[in-house]
Amino acid sequence: MRLARIETEDGPVVGRYEDGVVHPTDDTDDSTYEVGVDGDLLPPCEPTALYCVGRNYAETLEQMEYERPEEPDFFIKPPASLLAHEEPIPYPAFTDELTYAGELAAVIDEECHDVTEDEVSEVVRGYTIMNDVDALDQQGRTARKAFDGSGPLGPWIETELDATDTEIEMHTDVAGERRQEATTDLMLFDVAEIISYLSKRFTFRPGDVVAFGSPANPGLVEPGDTVEITYEGVGTLRNTVAETSR
Repeated sequence: MRLARIETEDGPVVGRYEDGVVHPTDDTDDSTYEVGVDGDLLPPCEPTALYCVGRNYAETLEQMEYERPEEPDFFIKPPASLLAHEEPIPYPAFTDELTYAGELAAVIDEECHDVTEDEVSEVVRGYTIMNDVDALDQQGRTARKAFDGSGPLGPWIETELDATDTEIEMHTDVAGERRQEATTDLMLFDVAEIISYLSKRFTFRPGDVVAFGSPANPGLVEPGDTVEITYEGVGTLRNTVAETSR
C-alpha cells in the first residue's frame, strides 16, 4: 500500500494513494482527494529528524577519495530541510555548487531504541525516497546538507516493501540525462545494520526517517533542472530546481 499525505482546505489528510487519488485512512471519512486538484502532496511523514548515512557505496568512496568507514557514517537533517514531491528545490544564494543524491529511505513506525537487526522490519512503517541536496562548496556537513529545502522526500510511503531482504534497483535522471544507476546490494552497510546501529544512539520517534546513502553522484544541478529519482517498488520522487531562488 502507498501511504500519502495531501494538503486540503481542511488541513493535512493521510490516506491510501491510488492512481492520483488519496483515500483517507480514517474510516469515518469517505471523501477522496485528487492530487493537483483538491490539494498537493506533502512530505509523506513528519519526522523529528532525518538520519542520513554517507559513504555507503564503494563507487562513492572512489569518486570522492574517501576511506571505507568501519561503521555507518551519518549526519542529521532537521525537519526544516523537508520538501514534498514536485515542490521546487531552492538554489541557495550562498553556494555555487549544488548537487543531488538519490537515496532509499525508511520511515520509522513507532518509538523505539536499541533495535536488533532482526527487529528492524517490525519497527519500519515503509520506504520512501530522499534527495540529499548538498551545497558542496560549504564548510562542514551541517552547512552543506542541513539547510532549508535540502531534503526532498516522497512521493509516498510504500508499506509492502521489505528492503531488509530485497535487492532494489534505482536510477536518477537530471534534466533527462541518466546520472545514477545502481542496486541496493552495493551498499556497504545494509538497511538492517544501519537502523539497528542508529537506534543504539538515538530514540526513534514515529515518522523519523533513515536514509541509506547514494551511489556515485556525477555532476551538479542548475536552475531549471528536474531531478527524478526512481527506486523499484517504491516510485519516483520528482523536483525541479527553482529558476528564481538565487
